[in-house]
Amino acid sequence: MNPAGADLPGAYLAGLVVSLVGMVLIDRRWKLLLWRDARRGILVLAIGVVFLLVWDVVGVGAGVFFRGPSTLLLGIQLAPEVPLEEPFFLALLCYLTMNLYGALDRRRARPTRQDAA
Repeated sequence: MNPAGADLPGAYLAGLVVSLVGMVLIDRRWKLLLWRDARRGILVLAIGVVFLLVWDVVGVGAGVFFRGPSTLLLGIQLAPEVPLEEPFFLALLCYLTMNLYGALDRRRARPTRQDAA
């Protein structure tokens, strides 16, 4: 059981999916990544997720990463110590990073008050 006393298998995955939908809506609203250049955005996200999955597998092999007990996970393993939720988490991490980069890039590209004068 989790500390709150309830078993909620799939709750973590649901939270990740809701968060990913939020990232998509933010991206769509301000055209930060996929709505700016879909091909490049998909490529960057895919490379990031694959890189981090390989990193996870290497970390698991080295004994650094492991899946702790949780009643919030579905219990499906993609590989030893790599739960189904891991690629969703990594996609969220990459998407958040790229949305932040896109927002900072847009802000930097905006003319400043000094430029307008």
